Amino acid sequence: MSALRENNQKKNEDPTIIIGAGLAGLSCAFELVDHGKPVLILEAAPYVGGRTGNWDERGMEVESGFHKFIGYYKELPKLLERAGIDLDQMLAWETTMQVRHPDAEEYGEFGLDVIHAPLKTLSGVLGNNDFITPGDKASLVPFLAAGFKDCVSRPEELDEISLLDYAKQHGVNEQALERIVEPLSSGIFFMPLEQYSAYAFFGLFLPGIPRIHKMRIGAFTGGMTDVMCAPLAAAIEQKGGQIRTNAPVTRLLVGVNGLEGVELKDGERFKANRIVVAANIRRSQQLLEEHFSEHEWFQPFLTLDAMPHVTVQFESALPLLPEDRTIFGPGTDVGSFGEQSRTTFRGRPGRASIIMVNPDELIDLPDEEVWHRARRGLAAIGLHEGVSSVTEYRIVRGNENFYRIAPGNERKRPEQVTPIRGLYLAGDYTKQPMFTTMEGAVLSGQKAAAGILEEATE
Repeated sequence: MSALRENNQKKNEDPTIIIGAGLAGLSCAFELVDHGKPVLILEAAPYVGGRTGNWDERGMEVESGFHKFIGYYKELPKLLERAGIDLDQMLAWETTMQVRHPDAEEYGEFGLDVIHAPLKTLSGVLGNNDFITPGDKASLVPFLAAGFKDCVSRPEELDEISLLDYAKQHGVNEQALERIVEPLSSGIFFMPLEQYSAYAFFGLFLPGIPRIHKMRIGAFTGGMTDVMCAPLAAAIEQKGGQIRTNAPVTRLLVGVNGLEGVELKDGERFKANRIVVAANIRRSQQLLEEHFSEHEWFQPFLTLDAMPHVTVQFESALPLLPEDRTIFGPGTDVGSFGEQSRTTFRGRPGRASIIMVNPDELIDLPDEEVWHRARRGLAAIGLHEGVSSVTEYRIVRGNENFYRIAPGNERKRPEQVTPIRGLYLAGDYTKQPMFTTMEGAVLSGQKAAAGILEEATE
């Protein structure tokens, strides 16, 4: 019998079991232990962080994907500060981003920080006329105005149309579509415009409008497990929570009287009448299907599709770019990328991560072909010399971590509190306004914890 189980039995108190130590599970756990509730997190991987994790991949340190911290997030920074994590040490703020298009003679450079870099931000909007003409910029105005209005007044209808169709309906010029809309959509969530929900696009940016003064992008100063998730996990343990890695849950145990616990891959069982399923979308669906596939409430969620992700990460003898910042590569297979040798992966002469677009086409290709497409995309936007000194690369891919933000899928996202007493869901695929983001994961965990605390008072 494990020490964890002996400890639980000595207390004669069953903790809430949280399946998954990503940001959703960690945020839920922190809220519960902060209210004096016992918690046991069971994580399948050997590290915490989930989709916001980093690990050693055959001798090379990698991350789950190219992540950035958005300045207008609210709950994530509050959570980290409560856990004693210094954001100024965890992040390096970027003041500009670049957009490079293979057909453009110049690249676009746009300011990101209204407060700390106001002139750069203003010049980015008014300038860059060689990259995108004033007429192209003007074509975006009715599109953006209508989109944000519809996002508030008729979100269900907006979710039924693709971003591409919505942009065309509102007269967005082709160049504006390729050089502005595509980077802000496909470059972030790596789906082509015709597969991307217009609601997901406008809904992501809507919360930033009243917080425009907070609009900036932060690069992590280390791997996300190292600088964010492991310290958050340590804070949970300091408050009495328990975390066990290398503990893949394969079954929920359900009896005639409701939830009874969980079973691990090795057959070990843990008793619990409160369970938070905070695994990735595909794993969560698999856990729920065994017992609840016929339950009407769960059926929409069980049909919610996941989408793959493919990233290319490499080390080189020379840096790809003169500074670490976010770059978008519309018109290529390279969605967004950045040099990271001065921020996230210090100590390497050169280190970059790339989010590849059209992952449905790439997910099953050999690593060599994905690498070839990444090199071709970088060369097309003027960075062929930067990849000539690459020493090694890794392809990090998966098809279980993201829900597909396609038209019509918003109605399939479940709430965090289920109709099964004691069963809760946490993950950015659940209903919350920040979609597939770190902020969304945190919000989902907090909503699940609120449901548990409310149940405890009944």
